[in-house]
Order: sequence, then C-alpha cells, then structure tokens
Amino acid sequence: MFGTVPGYEGMAAAAGGGGYLPPPMPLQPVAPPQPSPEPEDWSIPSLSEDDARDAFKDYASSHCCYNKGPASDGVITKMEPYDTYRYRLETYTESRSTEWATKPHEGEPADFYTQTAPRPWEVPATAPNLFTNHTEEIRVPYTSSVKDCNSCHSTGTMPCDECHGDGSKVCWVCNGSGKRGEESCTQCDASGKERCDKCDSRGTKECETCKGKRQLLTYIQLKVEWTNNVEDHVVRQDSGLEADDLRSVTGKELFQNNQYLLYPLLGFPNPAISEASEKMVREHQSKYAQNARILQQRQTVELIPITKVKYKWKSDSHKYYVYGNERTVDCDKYPATCCCVIQ
Repeated sequence: MFGTVPGYEGMAAAAGGGGYLPPPMPLQPVAPPQPSPEPEDWSIPSLSEDDARDAFKDYASSHCCYNKGPASDGVITKMEPYDTYRYRLETYTESRSTEWATKPHEGEPADFYTQTAPRPWEVPATAPNLFTNHTEEIRVPYTSSVKDCNSCHSTGTMPCDECHGDGSKVCWVCNGSGKRGEESCTQCDASGKERCDKCDSRGTKECETCKGKRQLLTYIQLKVEWTNNVEDHVVRQDSGLEADDLRSVTGKELFQNNQYLLYPLLGFPNPAISEASEKMVREHQSKYAQNARILQQRQTVELIPITKVKYKWKSDSHKYYVYGNERTVDCDKYPATCCCVIQ
C-alpha cells in the first residue's frame, strides 16, 4: 500500500505518522537577541475616591436586593493600593508532521516519482497573521500513487453488516418462525424473513474506504501547525483578594515588545518580573526550538490595579475591593441586603 519516498523513509513500513520533524538549521547565522529599550516611565496610576465610590454604586445597583445606602452614604476612610503585575510571554511556532493518507481516487494524477518529492520543510506553506493559531494539511507533491482498495478488494462494495450480505433479516414479529401462535405471520407473509432496509435488500453497501470508487489515492500528508504558546506569571499580592479573581480582568499595558528571539526584560522596578522573564524566555527558547521553528516572540507587562477600600456606614467599618481596568468590585459582606440574600 505504501511506497518508499526519499526523505520520508521512516514512514515506509506501514501507515502512520512520521512524528514532528525538527526544522533544518538556518543557512545564515541567526543574530542573537538584543535587549529592548527600557521605558522611561513605569508610573502607576492610582484610583481616586470618586472612581472607587462610582464603582461601588454600580456594583450595588447591579444587585436587586442590595440597599443603595452603603454605596451612596458610606464614608471612605482609607484606600490601600495593592497593584500587581502580570508578565506574559508568547512564543509563536511552526511545527510540521507527516503521515500516510488515503482518499477515494477521483481521477487525480499519480505523480509518484515523476520528480523528487520536496522534504517536509521545503513544502511551501503560507503562515497566518502572527500569534494566530492555525492548522493546514497539505498533500506533499510527487508522493501520490493509485492503489486498489484493500478493504473491498477493489469491488467498491462491502457486505451489509445488518443482514450479513443476505439481503433479508429475521422477522422481528415472529422471530423467524413464520407464525404468530397458530396463525401465519402477516409481517413476513409466513416466510420468517423480512426485507433489509439498510441495504435495500441488495446484501451489500458502498465501501466506506473508497466510497465505491474501487481505488485509492495514496499520498504523504503534511500537517503544518502554527501555535501561539502563551505563559503568564502574576506577581503575588497580599491584599486578601483571591488570585483567581484576577483571571477575569485586564490590566493597563505598561510594556510590550516582540522580536524573532527575545531578550529577557531588564530594569523592571519589581524584580519578580525580571526574574520571571529571564526564566521563561530561556525555557521557551530551549523547549520550542527542539521540534518547531520559532517565528516570533512577544512579551507584555500589565499592571492590574487593585485597591482595598475601607469605609464606614452607620458607625460600622466595612471594606470592598476594586480591581482591573473594568473596575470590578468584590464585596463579600454587603451590609444592607433584604431577606432573600444569604450572606
């Protein structure tokens, strides 16, 4: 069924994949990554009392059973920022794998050995926009040949699995006896068999492998995958807000740059970001270059604003959090709810 193609020898024994193929070494030396320019300002905007109050009012208004009093009349006594950073590294790769494939022969020319087949990384493939996931399957030129279908022995048909090639099956009413009690079975006219509807009483069905064409086009299929490999690191913060809450919000983008190969981010005010960048860049370049071609890398630093707001209402102290660009509010115990709300 499967021939031997130069450059694809590992696939010759039987149908199956050749696995992911490491990209060839570049013909020209690759320039080492260069440090990116350091931003002049790492300033962090603070949340104003008016913004904090407005966010709390919107939060209370979104809950039908919340009294608006705490949000409207509460007096802010203290605001504590716990802004944290999210570092994101994206490594955009192209990987290639091969496998033998077949399809019903529909008149396509057999070009096997008419020319030398291109090697896997020589087959042209158009990449999508950077950092966009995409998969493309390509028939490798000069690897196609026409073979008889081995499933149906080139007949185009297979025995019906419902009636086992008989064209009829046991009557479901009389269970093949031809009688119902002392009377003849009217369902099968006392024959004990009834027509097979699945094959229209032919006893055969179309071969699922060749779709009735009797022959198969056999070829090497190249699978090209463009993948954006994303990893995040969020700097720990001690506000009391759960880290999982931050997954649903965005932050202010403080820095972004992309290169073919990145240099770790240096000079960031929070050393945890610089350490994470150095570790993740090194690991990505080592990990993904083994079986894929790195096309581009991008690193981004976001500031996720978090503010703990303390306030007084009716002489009692309370708190809530405002976080993310969306100014999402987290308030575990709202002090004025109706009886339908369980605190």
